[in-house]
Amino acid sequence: MRSVAILVLLLFLLALFGPMLAPHDPTAINIPNRLAPPGGAWLLGTDALGRDILSRLLHGARWSLGLAFVVSFLGLIIGTVIGLIAAQGGKLADWLAMRVTDTFLAFPELIAAVVIAGVLGASTASLIFALSVTGWMRYARVARGIGLSIGTRGYVVQARLAGLSPLAIARWHYIPSLLPSLTVVWTGMLARAILGISALGFLGFGVQPPMPEWGTMLLDARIHIRSTPLQMIWPGLAVVVSVLAINLAGDALRDALAEEGVKP
Repeated sequence: MRSVAILVLLLFLLALFGPMLAPHDPTAINIPNRLAPPGGAWLLGTDALGRDILSRLLHGARWSLGLAFVVSFLGLIIGTVIGLIAAQGGKLADWLAMRVTDTFLAFPELIAAVVIAGVLGASTASLIFALSVTGWMRYARVARGIGLSIGTRGYVVQARLAGLSPLAIARWHYIPSLLPSLTVVWTGMLARAILGISALGFLGFGVQPPMPEWGTMLLDARIHIRSTPLQMIWPGLAVVVSVLAINLAGDALRDALAEEGVKP
């Protein structure tokens, strides 16, 4: 658990401070040194435009991990609000909220995100919107399920009888009970967001050139996969390590909560 947590912490510290460690300008074109092998001034080599791959990976961490955090957090907010409305709003609100959730779940998230990003146009804002509106459903189902069980408890019933508003009840009673389970869900959705951002970037719907992002780096390197495969291996490895570390952290957190008697 500790080693996984340290790895995840290092990843996000890399996203915050990685650009400061970059040895070169990630967007500087250097044609004479294009497709240089690893070594010397270029520790991981250069791409087809002579840009330093290590510098682009370090700057790309801020985009890939930072955007994944934003997307997963927005999904958390949207899903929690919809789940609490379903749990507290009565039978009609519950039915409407769950039908909307089921409708969104009927479509594969990545395909729906590609369609939305394609309609809105390739941009960072479109990427955030597309992944946020297709990634809130699991939060909503968890929040609704726990909210329904909490709503029948004596202290919640007494709070309603005392005249507390739904917002106050949600703040003081629902949200503290939801946090452990939603945190576990959030770690899984954070990993999915990294994959989604990289996938949309590889398809050309993500962060636009010349800004480096791991998915767009894979897109730029695909043409040279046979001659210089390391161009694709480095950003692909960054995605794999990040997703694996966050998923392991989520599993460890779920196990820790289970040992303490908290149902995630």
